[in-house]
Amino acid sequence: MIINRLLVPFSLVLIAAVVASAFDVIPPERYGRVIIKKYSAPSGLAPVVFDHWLHRAKYTCRLCHVDIGFAMEAGASRINAAANMKGFYCGACHNDKSIHEKEKIFASCSDSFTQEESARCDRCHSLGKNVKKKYDFETFSKGLPKILFGNELDWEEAEIKGFIKPLDFVEGSSIRRPPLKMDRDVPIESKAAWMPDVLFSHKKHAIWNGCEVCHPEIFPSTKQGAIKYSMFQIWDGEYCGVCHGKVAFPLSDCQRCHTKPVQ
Repeated sequence: MIINRLLVPFSLVLIAAVVASAFDVIPPERYGRVIIKKYSAPSGLAPVVFDHWLHRAKYTCRLCHVDIGFAMEAGASRINAAANMKGFYCGACHNDKSIHEKEKIFASCSDSFTQEESARCDRCHSLGKNVKKKYDFETFSKGLPKILFGNELDWEEAEIKGFIKPLDFVEGSSIRRPPLKMDRDVPIESKAAWMPDVLFSHKKHAIWNGCEVCHPEIFPSTKQGAIKYSMFQIWDGEYCGVCHGKVAFPLSDCQRCHTKPVQ
């Protein structure tokens, strides 16, 4: 029994390592990065480099993907200068008026094309350019709880310990809500005998996502057992794979889900 208990965690780590090795290793600072280019080239601008790690340290996922309305699928949002200047998408915060941590957030887009404005454009439209970033990942990540995969940052632990305090409200885009009470964990049976079951934590997900990010678009039913899905579908970007493997910790970190109690 003692040997078996030791072998199971080791096996999971070994499997995770093998799975991870089958994919390109993405540097931690680039994990979750999105290149926004649909309207850049016609405007004569370089594509936008959007780093999720910088924004998720400041705001919840629900705020951006529900209140502000960014689609969860790359290229599905009509993010352009005109929309931003009207206060939509990036312009909901990047408007030279909103304040975060006592600092005014720079405007995302402008009709002006002075040299000064061009330098500001480069802060976002930076793909292929040697742009000095205001926020450096290595400096930002120092002192934060670490894990092995993805950004190599334990975002949940960082939030619990108060290292980061993501906001869930933006004036003009959000409605103030009382905190959700989501303490019920949901067991999900593993189809493989050698893999432990999943204990899904609503509490951990509700802090970042609320209910609306997952229901009904990703998981159309809240009734346990009503939806049948497999790891093949998840690996293909469905269900849990909508976030995990793209922004949330990757699927190669098997033990984060297939363990009790949930980590």
